[in-house]
Amino acid sequence: MRTTKQYGRKIDQALSLWVKLARASDTMSVLTVRDIANYGLTGAQFGVIESLGHLGPMKVGELCAKNLRTGGNMTVVVDNLEREGLVERRDLPEDRRAYVITLTEKGRKLFERIFIQHAKYVSELVHVALTEDEISHLSALLKKLGLSLKEGVAKTE
Repeated sequence: MRTTKQYGRKIDQALSLWVKLARASDTMSVLTVRDIANYGLTGAQFGVIESLGHLGPMKVGELCAKNLRTGGNMTVVVDNLEREGLVERRDLPEDRRAYVITLTEKGRKLFERIFIQHAKYVSELVHVALTEDEISHLSALLKKLGLSLKEGVAKTE
């Protein structure tokens, strides 16, 4: 629904962008979470395994930041992965209050087996409608928007 007459072109344009961005994000999320479920994982669990697989051991706070999760939620995710033998908590000798999360051998093997399959699936999804140049351009624009929003929020806090 056009809101230009009521609110003006600039607001109409921003609202239209937001709706399209949210719908595309929701659709991608539903499809990718469905694919991840084929591996017996939740989206949050896959995010932790992917982060540790690519970046190595991390503190819980770092995993929260990388995966946009709260500390309480991340603790539950890590507990469940630990129960499955996919990750383990290791004490930090220099800080007895903290520990790092690391992939176990079983977790590393799972990461190596499933990540490329999932990455290929995501590639197929985006290449259905977009060329490589369009993907690069859209990616750069979304990064610019995200960083600008993050900076703007940080200034107001």
